[in-house]
Parts: sequence; structure tokens; C-alpha cells
Amino acid sequence: MLNRRYLMAAAALAGLAIAAQPGFAQEKSIVVASTTSTQDSGLFEYLLPLFKAKTGITVKVVAQGTGKALDTGARCDADVVFVHAKAQEEKFLAAGHGVKRFPVMYNDFVIVGPKSDPAGIKGMKDVGKAMTTIMDKKADFLSRGDRSGTNSAELRLWKASGIDIDKQKGPWYKALGQGMGATLNTAAASNGYTLTDRATWIHFKNKQNLVIEVEGDKRLFNQYGVMLVNPAKCPSVKKDLGQAFIDYLISPAGQKDIAGYKVNGQELFFPNANDHNA
Repeated sequence: MLNRRYLMAAAALAGLAIAAQPGFAQEKSIVVASTTSTQDSGLFEYLLPLFKAKTGITVKVVAQGTGKALDTGARCDADVVFVHAKAQEEKFLAAGHGVKRFPVMYNDFVIVGPKSDPAGIKGMKDVGKAMTTIMDKKADFLSRGDRSGTNSAELRLWKASGIDIDKQKGPWYKALGQGMGATLNTAAASNGYTLTDRATWIHFKNKQNLVIEVEGDKRLFNQYGVMLVNPAKCPSVKKDLGQAFIDYLISPAGQKDIAGYKVNGQELFFPNANDHNA
């Protein structure tokens, strides 16, 4: 009996010693702080199983607006940030929170609104004129109001149109502080206009009477970038695993997988990792 107890205790100690070895106890998973558009579009649901099959690494996504995702990275609560607001990403890097920014893919923004089109903007190719018309007609406009990449793009477009939205907005302008899906639902329910990334729009199931009103202006370009959170500031960052995810996204295989994601035959994201100026 004594020998049996001794053997059991020795086996338990051996197990603890093995588990304590570097790399053994570390779960092969990472946390990626990303935008609601990569989640709401269905991209991650498609892409992450492909990545795991290739590497064995599980990706846990925290889907937020870009501003909040970058805050999550700055707090050391993520290993990687995957967002779409280049100016904010560059500030993140300048503050030392990230290692390097890599372009991954792009799509575009569109203005959607009710089929009845109360502002009369359907088919306009000048997004600035469309937004000015919405304001002049005091047609309901639903803003995400959440510091996301889409919200940043919207505010940039108002400014480029010569509109100081903080000073010139009225009851027609509603900042929701919500993600893209919730904002689209509110727009559908209130017969209002909103700015959305095309991928989320294509994947969105509850379109009701909403249609694309304005598209095609080059100012509606929407670029995505990925960064490893700086392990020098955040020792908890799983550097090797996080970099493996980045390497996959920008590799020929990863870029092919991104291009392969389609909804109803439509490609939602267009890989451009080779465009180092993106």
C-alpha cells in the first residue's frame, strides 16, 4: 500500500513538473481585439477555423469599435489588434502600444437608407453632396457614435463636406453608441440613413426597406490593418502566437482565404497586404 501511495505521489509530482515547463501550460490561443465589421460580416466565423486547422491556434475575438479595440490593446488585454482607422492605428504605434502595422485588406463604405429616399440622394456619386443634402433636408441620420472606424470615417466625411457636425447637428442626427448591426437595425426601424461598411451590409439579414443610396466615391475607401501589441509594454502578450496570426493574414495563403470569403457570390474583403502604403 505504501509503495502504491509513493508511486501515485511521484506521478502527480512528475505531472506538475511537466505542466510547469515553459510553453506547456500556455494555452495555444490568442485574444484579438477587432472591429464589429469583421465579426458582423461573418469573416471571422469563416476565417478562424481555417487558421486553426493550419496552426492549432485558437483565436478569441473581442469585437468592438476600432477606438475601443485599440484601448483594449493599450491596456494589455489583447495580443493583436485588427482594425480599420489608419490615423488611429498610427497614433497607437507612435505611443508605443504596437510593434508594426501591416495592411491586410480593404472594402468600402456605403450610405444606406429607406427605399422612399426622403432626402433624394439615391445614385449620387459625391458623398459630400449626399451628406449635405441629408442635413439640409433634416432627414434622420443614425451615427454609430462609438469611436469605431466607421464612426471615424463618418465624422471625417462630414468635415470634408464643410460641415461641423457637432455644431450643426439637430434632432435629425442621432449618435447611438452602438455597433454596426444595431445601428442598421435602428435605421431600418426609423426610416433613417446611415454609413456602413459594405461587408456588414451584405451579410446583414434584417435589411427591411433599406437599400444602398450612395456608393463609389473614392472617399468611401475602407482599409484594414493588423498590429501585434507591444510585448515590451505588455509582457503578457503571446508574441509568437500573435505574430503567427499576423503572418497568416498577410501570407499568400491567408490572402487567398480572405478573398475566398463570399456571401451570395459577392466578395466582401479584398486582400492588399502587398500594398505597403495602404
